Amino acid sequence: MASRTFRAFVAVAALSLAAAGCTAETGSEGPAPEAKGATAEGNVTLWHFFSGREAEAIQAVVDDFEKANPKITVDVRSEQDDEKVRQAIAAGKGPDLGISYSTAIVGSFCSTGAFIDLEPWMERDGVSADIFPDLVSDYTEFDGTRCAMPMLADAYGLYYNKKMLADAGFDGPPKTAEELTEMAKALTVRNPDGSIKVAGFVPTFGFYENTPEVMAPAWGAQWLDDDLDPQIADDPAWADLLEWQKELVDWYGLDNLNKFTAGIGQEWSADNAFQTGKIAMNLDGEWRNAFIAADAPDLDYGTAPFPGPEDRPELYGAGYVTGTIAGIPRGAENPEAAWALLKYLTTDTDALVKLSNSLRNVPTTEESLGSPDLVTDPNFQTFIDVFQNEHSATTPATRAGAEGYTGTMGDFTERWQQGQVDDLAAGLREVDDQMTTDLQRSAP
Repeated sequence: MASRTFRAFVAVAALSLAAAGCTAETGSEGPAPEAKGATAEGNVTLWHFFSGREAEAIQAVVDDFEKANPKITVDVRSEQDDEKVRQAIAAGKGPDLGISYSTAIVGSFCSTGAFIDLEPWMERDGVSADIFPDLVSDYTEFDGTRCAMPMLADAYGLYYNKKMLADAGFDGPPKTAEELTEMAKALTVRNPDGSIKVAGFVPTFGFYENTPEVMAPAWGAQWLDDDLDPQIADDPAWADLLEWQKELVDWYGLDNLNKFTAGIGQEWSADNAFQTGKIAMNLDGEWRNAFIAADAPDLDYGTAPFPGPEDRPELYGAGYVTGTIAGIPRGAENPEAAWALLKYLTTDTDALVKLSNSLRNVPTTEESLGSPDLVTDPNFQTFIDVFQNEHSATTPATRAGAEGYTGTMGDFTERWQQGQVDDLAAGLREVDDQMTTDLQRSAP
């Protein structure tokens, strides 16, 4: 669901928005809300990125909203990715309400005014950001402007095949990266020619959800300091993470890994390699529980936090957190009705719980997290615990979004795992320098 670390949103989004005329200063107020007690009515257009079963879950909650607000009709358009929304806003043809899978765009959309400042609407209706946990509250605002609201969250952890682990003599999941390496090797089955038949764990960046940003919190690796200066070279956690990853890549052999991953099921299909028993342990988001229930209901699996280094035991339980966000684009034709729908989707406990139960995403208000109607089980509870862990983290917001600097790191890690980086420390310093240049370009 939600972010799923999609790569469709390009790093130049902020520059493109500015070029297209989205040049509002940070804190741009957008249209003023009507007086308190005003009745929202008319048609409101909603664009979201969901498809299939997940789109049906969104529609069911929209139907509930229309029943409760008979003067509002919602025109829903599904499968609209961030790039389509960005282009529509720039052309002055955006929806009244947009739902995004990427928290990475918030800095860009808030600073350019592409999504309007919601603070006046919240103040009018007495909606406090205190209803949201701190992490999701932080990633839906930038530089004092709240241009988005959180609508369910994604948390990442480790999925493991219980039978495979038990057959190999393991009575539970790994709790350190060192244990993960040991277990991955023990659980791997090779063909007579040395190629991989079953992988204990696939460590390559670019496979399914394996990205530097998703793995970083387990090591406590920091992207930027409080002044938004890059910390890739100065934080030893990055080198530790990459050295661990490369050791396991080299043990498998990169060519073997590439051949293996090229021949297994697509991530979002029923043939997902973890679901079909081709991989014993896999890094994934909480939504995988729903996919397993739909596509592989007999799979005997468990979930756990993704492990980090043994010398940082306090980090075990943390993970990467991101999620679905929603905002009102600049130029919305019916902002009053859009706000009514936005408020419902992001603050109504029944709506959030219904969505969470359908999509198996983490609800994003304190009240919905504690609702007795929220369906939980041990495999889903793992992700609620990760979401609430004090060491869990997301990618920090900048005016250019986050895709620019995560993309720079992604390019570097691709070269790293291919053995094209001779000096890791020097390479990480180059990443820092490039990130600094990119961030300076986006400065006002």
